[in-house]
Amino acid sequence: METIEVLFVCVHNSARSQMAEAYFNRFASGPWHAQSAGIEPGELNPLVVQVMEEDGIDISGNSTKSVFDIYEKGALFRYVVTVCDRSAAQRCPVFPGVAERVHWGFADPSQFTGSKDERLEQTRRVRDQIRETVLSWIEKLKEEEKCLPSD
Repeated sequence: METIEVLFVCVHNSARSQMAEAYFNRFASGPWHAQSAGIEPGELNPLVVQVMEEDGIDISGNSTKSVFDIYEKGALFRYVVTVCDRSAAQRCPVFPGVAERVHWGFADPSQFTGSKDERLEQTRRVRDQIRETVLSWIEKLKEEEKCLPSD
């Protein structure tokens, strides 16, 4: 069976898209595979690494990637999902062969203020929102695509 590719995009590929990729690859079985990239790749957010580890997922070895590098390589995706604000999402290139573009807006952990504990709590909330959104979307895809195994 052919792999069905999903690309999660945000501005820096340092937080939201990394979390979405990790959850999608953990929970979507079968022919599905996700990648993530950023419009302006930055450094992996250490608070995101910490809150994902709390949920049993180690992303500490991940690198940030450029959406434009992926675009230039001609990668094909069934879905491109932007997880940043709409203005940043508009800067994402149009990928050839994309059947559907989806937008989910989540707060940017790099913009959180307060003490480390306050920023961690805000990051946990975003993590949980992303996990729930990914899980709901996988259920929707099972219905639409009829090719994801039901677990």
